[in-house]
Amino acid sequence: MENASKALIIAGAILLAILIISLGILIYNQASSVVNDNAMSQVEITQFNTQFTQYQGTQRGSAVRALYQEVLSNNVSQDDKARQVRVYATSGVTVTEMKKTDTKLPSDIGNIKTGASYKVTIEYGTGGSNTGLVDAIKIEPAT
Repeated sequence: MENASKALIIAGAILLAILIISLGILIYNQASSVVNDNAMSQVEITQFNTQFTQYQGTQRGSAVRALYQEVLSNNVSQDDKARQVRVYATSGVTVTEMKKTDTKLPSDIGNIKTGASYKVTIEYGTGGSNTGLVDAIKIEPAT
């Protein structure tokens, strides 16, 4: 009788251990699926980048001004800082940098001449889970 009660206690302890391990695996799987849902798929990254990459290359001033509008619209609507974009110009273009936190266009955007040609270069971010997103856009005079 004494051996039977010890066997029942050992069997109960084994079942309790299996239950605790199963619960731990369940919690781990749920937590990892939440982490994976926060990462952007390649399709989402491409879709995000397309709104800016259409301006890449040599553009007229009117298209560059439209690009500034597009970036401003994006930055104001994005809560995620990784999805905000910075625009800056080289010394040949006298327009103030547009930071990711700006809520209006640079006051000197009129310095971008509508008929002039500008070279637009896209720079991609490389850090974190949002690798491959447009991070900055460089504007310089076309040669």
